[in-house]
Amino acid sequence: MAEETRPPGHMLRVGGVPLHVVCEGSGPVCVLSAGLGMGWFDWEPVVPLLTPHRTVVRFDRPGLGFSAPALEPPTAAGEAARIGGVLDALGVKEPVTVVGHSLAGFHAEAFARLHPERTAGIVLVDGSVEEEPRPAPARELRTTAAHARGLVLAATGLPRALGPSLRRLAVRASSVSRQDPTSADLVRRTYGTGRVARALLMENARYRDVAAELLDLREHHPMPPVPVSVLAASPGTGSTLERRWLERQRALADRLDGRFEAVAPAGHLLMYDRPQAIAAAVLATPPIRA
Repeated sequence: MAEETRPPGHMLRVGGVPLHVVCEGSGPVCVLSAGLGMGWFDWEPVVPLLTPHRTVVRFDRPGLGFSAPALEPPTAAGEAARIGGVLDALGVKEPVTVVGHSLAGFHAEAFARLHPERTAGIVLVDGSVEEEPRPAPARELRTTAAHARGLVLAATGLPRALGPSLRRLAVRASSVSRQDPTSADLVRRTYGTGRVARALLMENARYRDVAAELLDLREHHPMPPVPVSVLAASPGTGSTLERRWLERQRALADRLDGRFEAVAPAGHLLMYDRPQAIAAAVLATPPIRA
């Protein structure tokens, strides 16, 4: 890879997998983890609002962004351990604020429950909510099928042909600004690869299993007494669907004894539409010194 096109950050081996990790700024540490199939660059609008006050850690989950493929299918406990592994690789000992968007909200909550001594607070950014999750049937068959579909897609060259366009369409559908600030070159170099397509398919295939696993963690691992913020996207349409989503997000905040905030106008990609709201929630979390 040419020097001028090399992504920022480092490749760190975490849990046997080379992960792309970006660490910037100074001060108390916060970790930003993006939603299903997304990458470190999706936090770009938020980072400059935080780096004057916080050390900001971003990483690509296995197969996404510039990270190597996963060795195992994703689990809630595994992703919580991965966050801890990233911190270990960076030498971070102090408790941190973990920010999880969408699917990564499951990971952030799992981290807090399984690693309370390492948690200063969590911020859930339009986090996934499943009220009565149950594992989908035939988990191993679904996992194998997702892996096989990814290999077939890569062999046909479809990710290169369609991946970047599908990424752009997804962003336009999930943001009130309807603009993708990520460069076309970076989108092509990530979403145009079979590796990212396979990781996206696997995260989607195991989504219900991760949700059900988190429900079990809630029954056996209490939340630590740390600040929790739940930010919910509100496009401002007033639709029944929007009202129901906000109700579910408020219920999640109540369940976690957290603060609820409806952020409007904003789509699911809050980091694009209202990065200031995310930064404010992070900065409102008081740091805990080790």
